[in-house]
Parts: sequence; structure tokens; C-alpha cells
Amino acid sequence: MRFNRLDLNLLVALDALLTERSITKAAERLNLSPSATSNALARLREYFDDELLVQVGRRMEPTPRAQGLQEAVRDVLLRVDSTIAIQPQFDPSTSDRTFRIFVSDYTQVVFAPHVLALASAERCTARFEFLPQISTPHRSLERGEADLLIIPRGFLSPDHPEEVLYTEEFVCVVWRDGPLARGELTFERYLAAGHAVMQPPGGVGDAFEAWFVKRYGVTRRVAVTSYGFAVLPALVVGTDLITTVHARLARALLPALPIELRTPPLPITPMEQGLQWHKYRSQDPGLVWLRGLLRRAVSRMDAALL
Repeated sequence: MRFNRLDLNLLVALDALLTERSITKAAERLNLSPSATSNALARLREYFDDELLVQVGRRMEPTPRAQGLQEAVRDVLLRVDSTIAIQPQFDPSTSDRTFRIFVSDYTQVVFAPHVLALASAERCTARFEFLPQISTPHRSLERGEADLLIIPRGFLSPDHPEEVLYTEEFVCVVWRDGPLARGELTFERYLAAGHAVMQPPGGVGDAFEAWFVKRYGVTRRVAVTSYGFAVLPALVVGTDLITTVHARLARALLPALPIELRTPPLPITPMEQGLQWHKYRSQDPGLVWLRGLLRRAVSRMDAALL
């Protein structure tokens, strides 16, 4: 099929090439030979009168023209996928679909088990793929690389629908036999202690640290950083360190670790855990089912804490 002399099949090739920035990897993604993919790139270059991808060292980099096309092409393909390719009905017991969900390790520990338990109760045959944290999660949503985001609302995009799944409090965790487990945990002791904190991969700033500095004008003494939340309570065992983590996570790990939970000596605004999906997929029957499943999983999670 052609539109303004452009073979629309080439848009799929262009999307793969601009995403992978490699003819070989794009060919694998398209299930084509490298020569066929190279030929598609040649035809795209001719149509757009632009190189689109140029070799820079060992990588291919997009030209300014290609950079301007990338989001528009992805948007077109996502519209097609959401209006034509999606099945009009969804039956979880017969589906071979893969749901790709952007979550933190904290969410996988405290929330995902309840999601999977409910899915299992419905004899769901769809697959769940939990994707790791990145610095720009909304880009994964817009490129169609993730179906849902489950992250704090402050990181959600204003361009797509969202809702609050649940709220989360924070607690301090210390080693049960350490000095911070004895006596009152004052603000002064909290500030003087070494802290174990989560630092997102890729050098992205820690939102809690920024909030702390802005509110109190001081910084915590960060002694240990990790790329995940779930390991932080274990890292304080045998030390005089302290970590501040999600209350549900700390309570889930409490039976397995020699730790104590303390109320933070400073007011920390509860986190609103948000759920977001692409605006073109609001009526996707599979995602409508999944969003309902997530809401029921919240009730199941909270009932388990009672």
C-alpha cells in the first residue's frame, strides 16, 4: 500500500531502524535479511532525500531529519496497532498476549505477587513481562515498548490517562542489634547516620534526596547506594546504617531479616503509586481487563496486611 508515493510497509522498517540504529538488529526485529533491510533503508533515503542514519564510529546515528521523524512514525504505528491489530474481545483464559509493565523491584515484591495470583485464579494464559526502571518511562509507553507504567505519580506523563492505584507510607529500617535500634530515633541521629539509598540506573537523580535538601536545607550522609529498593533493608544488617523505604516493603521483609522498623523522625509525604497507559489504548480490551485486575490486586494486597 502506498501513500503519497511512499510504501507504508517502509514505515515499519524505518521505526525498527531508528529504534535499533543497526541494520543487523533491525533485520532481526523485522524478521528480514540484512540485505532486505539495507534495501529498505536505501528506499527510505531516496524518498526522504536524507541519509536518515549515518555511521559514527561503530554505531549508526540518526540525522536531524530522522530524529524529527522518529516520534511521528512511532505514533502512526501505535495508532494502527491500537485501532486495527487489537482484538475486539479479550479472554484471559485463551490469550497468548504478553503484557509489558514498567515497575520497580519494590512493586514486584509487594504488589506483583497479588496480580499474578488473581490472574492464575482466572486461569490466565497471557504472559507478564516486568520491565526495569529507566529515566524516561513515558517514552517506553509512547514507543509501544510498555503497555502500562506502575510508578509514583510524579514521574507520570501529563499526556496520557492515569489513576492512583494506592498510597504508600515510608519507614526507617535499622539493624536489630545496632546502635540505632536503641533509644529514640531523633532527627539529629537520623541525619548523622550513614544512609543506604536507591540510586536509579543511568545516573538519574534521587527524587527523595532532592526533596530532602529542598525541605530541610541539609543532605543525608549517603554511605551505600544500590540500583534497587528491595535490597536496602538487608544492607543495613550488621551495620550502623539506616535506610528509609516503603512501609509495605519493610513489613514484607521483616520476618526474614534481623531488622527493626522505626517511624521517620520527619514528616514524609505519602507516595501515590500511579497507573498509566497510552491514550490510544484506553479501550484496548486486554488492558481494560488488566487495569481491573490491578485494582482488585490492591484490595488483595491490603487485605493481606490486616
